[in-house]
Amino acid sequence: MSTEEQEKKDEFFMSRALQEAEAAYEEGEIPIGAVVVCRGRIIARAHNMTETLHDVTAHAEMQAITMAANSLGGKYLTDCTLYVTVEPCPMCAGALGWSQMARVVYGAPDIKRGYRTFAPLVLHPKTKVTAGVLADDCRDLMLRFFKERR
Repeated sequence: MSTEEQEKKDEFFMSRALQEAEAAYEEGEIPIGAVVVCRGRIIARAHNMTETLHDVTAHAEMQAITMAANSLGGKYLTDCTLYVTVEPCPMCAGALGWSQMARVVYGAPDIKRGYRTFAPLVLHPKTKVTAGVLADDCRDLMLRFFKERR
């Protein structure tokens, strides 16, 4: 697959993660969305649910990992890619590492709580990371959410 084809594919699936983030926004949740793709198809969709579930671990990535593992019938996601609108936190990156996610694609960086700042080695060593896909759209949704609440 050419670089251009991969970029288009990444933008397509990130737009699906953004739809999940919009759903979180509408529910009053921090607007982060995620999808897990395996062999070219979405097998899990999720968004933050920490307020709804009263659970600090109910991040979009955690929900998506669980759904994907259930979909595949196993805990390892070695043939999967996670698309998430914001850089994963250290907790989520740790779960991604344990799941052996093949690839992580995220939109906006999280300079305050992102894994790259606090736990850059927590992902599985074979996991490939692509940053900045639809970053402006992902960042703008987060900024709008927090601006409305402050």
